[in-house]
Amino acid sequence: MRVIFNEELKAVADDLDRMAQDVRRAIYGAGDALLNADVEAAQAVIDGDIEIDALESSILDQCVRLLAKQNPVATDLRVVVSTMRLASTFERMGDLARHVAESARRTYPQSALPDEAHDLFVHMQDFLTMTADRLVTMLADRDASTAEQIIVDDDKLDALHHQTFSLVLSPGWNGTKQELIDVVLIGRFMERLGDHAVSAARRVVYIVSGFDPAKEPARDEGTDVD
Repeated sequence: MRVIFNEELKAVADDLDRMAQDVRRAIYGAGDALLNADVEAAQAVIDGDIEIDALESSILDQCVRLLAKQNPVATDLRVVVSTMRLASTFERMGDLARHVAESARRTYPQSALPDEAHDLFVHMQDFLTMTADRLVTMLADRDASTAEQIIVDDDKLDALHHQTFSLVLSPGWNGTKQELIDVVLIGRFMERLGDHAVSAARRVVYIVSGFDPAKEPARDEGTDVD
């Protein structure tokens, strides 16, 4: 019975790794679509979100079956429940990347960003690209140190997000009302991608150690709630 449980749990873990890789691909593609007005990249992200959604459904179904048939306890229960949470977090990250891609597609062939906002969003995308790479490594290796780095570094993305407000509220802002809306909304989507990465990192720390960093009152590390 234990052998069967381990095999089924490994199958779920493999699907979750694939989901993380799909989310990384979506983050890459959304950034390309946004910064380069690449409508093909945008459409690829939008179309690819269907696979991310399907993987979430499959993982949740597998986990429910594991809970019902195997009745796991202690560490095994922690892993199964955390896997369900991770799948839902990754699904939401796929949605957010799709929102960015949809914004880029809507304004094509023009950029969704005014020139004065471009460099700021390059920095935000660079951060998210690095975070997406870390997510895949963290999950594949169950690497708590990489997870902690994701948690700690999220303040950098928050600071960049605040600059989007400073930009549109500055006296020198010359963008249209639509550009203002796009800068604020896309900035929010990207900031939320970082928050969900933090949620995933906290979950991996919990799997590895049994300690939930969210319970540490000195930290403000984002939330699972949109």
